[in-house]
Amino acid sequence: MTLNPDINYNNLLRIFSDKTATIGVIGLGYVGLPLALTFAAKGFSVKGFDVDSEKISQLMAGRSYIKHIKDKIVKKHISAGTLTVSHNFSQMTDMTAIIICVPTPLNQNKEPDLSYLKSTVREIVACLRVGQLVVLESTTYPGCCREIVKPILEEGGLVSGKDFFLAYSPEREDPGNSKFVTASIPKVIGADGQDALEVARVLFDQIVVETVLVSSMDVAEAVKLTENVFRSVNIALVNELKVIYENMGVDVWEVIDAAETKPFGYMPFYPGPGLGGHCIPIDPFYLAWRAKQVGEKTRFIELAGEINTAMPQKIVEALSTALKKRFQKSLSNSHILLLGLAYKRNVDDTRESPALVLIEILEKRGAVVDYFDPHVPIIPKTRKHSQLAGRKSIDWSLKAFAKYDAALICTDHDGLNYTDLVENSKLVVDTRNAVGRIPLYSKKVEKA
Repeated sequence: MTLNPDINYNNLLRIFSDKTATIGVIGLGYVGLPLALTFAAKGFSVKGFDVDSEKISQLMAGRSYIKHIKDKIVKKHISAGTLTVSHNFSQMTDMTAIIICVPTPLNQNKEPDLSYLKSTVREIVACLRVGQLVVLESTTYPGCCREIVKPILEEGGLVSGKDFFLAYSPEREDPGNSKFVTASIPKVIGADGQDALEVARVLFDQIVVETVLVSSMDVAEAVKLTENVFRSVNIALVNELKVIYENMGVDVWEVIDAAETKPFGYMPFYPGPGLGGHCIPIDPFYLAWRAKQVGEKTRFIELAGEINTAMPQKIVEALSTALKKRFQKSLSNSHILLLGLAYKRNVDDTRESPALVLIEILEKRGAVVDYFDPHVPIIPKTRKHSQLAGRKSIDWSLKAFAKYDAALICTDHDGLNYTDLVENSKLVVDTRNAVGRIPLYSKKVEKA
């Protein structure tokens, strides 16, 4: 490996190895905060940056705003000084490594919105100094680091591979999954040159169980998209199978359970009311957009996206049909209770949650909608559904259930007594098979 004489390469490797380097993490959300805490837990001095002053205030007070991250963990590192937080980006000059974990959503045309990423990188340019490592973790497309991030960083006069190091290492967080946390998930790394790859490897070797090196940033970006396109396509497949089997009188959940007994060549995916979270609903469209830039079509991937995007509307139609069949009641004259606002069970994460789409569709059809979610007591402000912000969850009440024309199970949180829900509701429409797996399964329940 060729060492760069213009920067103290060996010294950088040493301070990453002995954990005397200072690590900066930009964006303290569901990706950045766990990463910052992992670095702190492994013995690094960490500074987290975020534009949201409320997040900074909560962290400084030792409070976590992410349910699966305990207050005591935040308080421990804030009190010890192993984690400090700030919205003053000029302090990035003091960081040895700068790790970017900012949102990369889609715009209204389902094209990459890189505005947060670009503005963050320009903030870094103003503070970038010789000898720093910059790592992007946010979702992008193959070529983004090379064509956008690197040129912006070099606008200040420093050169990647000569003055500073640049790498891409996609996040693999699964919020609420206690089996796989940041430190126990292998980390893919691609970089701008072999020196940068080695520097990034040494850094992440200190905090994760395994580093997986690939030949370029483009490859690492493609790995991230491939992982989530795989999930999107398979979820679309099982969503389509659900509709087909339903019309044949076949229970797709029973089919999945039986198919899962095959010890090879099969893995289960489950239908639902749509896709949620930051990655699975977003990544396929990043790849589809990028493919168009190089003259290729992504018919298979785009079809999967269409199927998954259409699921909330299909659920509403199933609910409407059930109300007409059972009570001769129209959706426009109904009071609906939606159970579960988070995008998946046992978390407080509402990013891209299909529940928000369902509420909007139902209300456009004239229904009155309340919701219950023990993890989301108040709907937070979101980019797409800002008009729903501030609404509050009802209390879990057997008496209250009876006043609704139907309960729609959107997210199947653990710890809820679904038997009580069924017994005290007029109708339950279940998109997650939450009540199909308990002893009581009455004529009040419709699967959707």
